[in-house]
This record gives sequence, structure tokens and C-alpha cells, in this order.
Amino acid sequence: MKILLFGKGGQLGWELQRSLAPLGPVVALDFGDRGNLCGDFTDLDGLAACVRAVAPDVIVNAAAHTAVDRAESEVELARTINALAPAILARESERLGAWLVHYSTDYVFDGGGQNPWREDDPTGPLGVYGQTKLEGERAVASCSRHLTFRTSWVYAARGNNFARTMLRLAGERDRLQVVADQIGAPTGAELLADVTAHALRSVRQRPHLAGLYHLAAAGETSWHGYARHVIEFARQSGRAIRVTADAIEAVPSCAYPVPAPRPHNSRLDTRKLQAAFDLVLPDWQSGVDRMLREILER
Repeated sequence: MKILLFGKGGQLGWELQRSLAPLGPVVALDFGDRGNLCGDFTDLDGLAACVRAVAPDVIVNAAAHTAVDRAESEVELARTINALAPAILARESERLGAWLVHYSTDYVFDGGGQNPWREDDPTGPLGVYGQTKLEGERAVASCSRHLTFRTSWVYAARGNNFARTMLRLAGERDRLQVVADQIGAPTGAELLADVTAHALRSVRQRPHLAGLYHLAAAGETSWHGYARHVIEFARQSGRAIRVTADAIEAVPSCAYPVPAPRPHNSRLDTRKLQAAFDLVLPDWQSGVDRMLREILER
């Protein structure tokens, strides 16, 4: 199985290089790769030529415009990367008879209510990022052999993330204010990558499993709850922490005005995925703890 991976430099792309390697040779590209093997999602012709040159059995798209606030002022760029480029991959995948794996987001929903979102729930993105990701989903669905995974609150030990920010601030400040009215499940890039590899093995034998799935860690929390968990874990691990537990204040989203509204309800119902691929998804705390051990040991 020859695999063409886009977005190798991101948190998810980095983990996918590891998880996909046992399945076959992986050609991994990033935005800076140009020429015959183009990974630049703003070069649509180059992207199509790249797929034709590699002629993979599987294309995995871990590339995206994920700067949610910047997308509000970079509409065409976000649409090109999140929608038009995946449409090219879908067209070329269909022509080759290849599998196409794509990642989307809970931002395709309006964030209302308190129930976990199902795959067939009505969408209603609140901003440009969510809208362009939804357009990308629809384009990918035109490929008969596709797997689209919607996820939320992605993190990895590599690179910057929410946990690192909280650890830094907790060591510098006596008080913190963290948003408490957005609810979701922190989901590790490692988990996403491992489930992707498992699903690809499955669909080779059972192609009827193609389609859209929700993929996130089990359980739920707020950003405030996530911050408290991170800081308490660090404190118990011996990290120097200035802020006390009762000095981490829960605040509403309106305390931090941003260009793009965030969904309040980012819960995702993962029962379809777990049933289709015979999986049990771990709770969000176990993945976060593993990440924190890696960060703190450094």
C-alpha cells in the first residue's frame, strides 16, 4: 500500500508518519514542498500533478488552514486550503481508485445545545473556518472511497498547545481566568493517527465502511476544567506552580472577544466509529496525562 501524506509538519501529520509506516511506503509532504512533488495547497495544479506522479493507493490529508480568527480576514486562502484543495484530492483519488482520508472539525456545527453531535445532525458553522471545512467535507464525499474524521480540541506534545500555555502562565501568575462555557474533549494527535491506521486496515477488507465519522477522546470538560487538570498534574509532578487551585477563575467566552465565535458545544458522539471499527476510545484525561509526562520530562 503506497501512501501519500500531506501536512507532515503539523501535529497530526507528524504522528501519522509514525502510525502509517507499517502499512507501506509513505511519501510525506508539507506546504513548503514544491516542484514535481508539491505539498503546497495553494497550488492546485501542482497538487493534482503530485498525486498523478506518486499514484498512491491512499491519500491522507492532514493539511488545513486552522487559524480560526485569521480565517475571518483570509477567506479565499482558507477556502483554497480547506475546500478547493481537498476537492482536487477527491477528484484525483476517484480517478486512481485510491482511498482518501480527510480530517474535519466540530466547527461545522453551530455549537448549540448540550447533546453530543451525531454525524447526521444538521450543520451550521459560525465562521469562515467552519464553513470552509464543511465545504471540504462535501468535496471529499464525492470520492467513493473516503474516510472523513471530524474531531475537536486536538493537541500533541510536539509544538505549542493549550497545556503548554497554561503551564507557562501558572508558573508566572498568581491568578488565571479560563473560559468555562465551551465544552468538548481534548483529543491527542497520537490517538487520531492510530485510529486512522486501524481504520485503513479495516476498510481494505470492508470498503462499505467508507464515510464520515466522529473521532474524539471519551468524556468531556471545559477549557477551565482542562486547565485545572493540567496545572494540578504539573503541581503533583513537582513543577513550580504559582497559581493556586482556587485562583483559576472560570469566565464566560465573552471575557475574551475574538474575531471568530467559538462553538459552546463541541461534544462529538463517537458511537458510529466505535461500532464500525470495533474500538473503545480512551478518556481524555489519560491522553493528556501522557502528553504532560512527556512535556515535563523534557
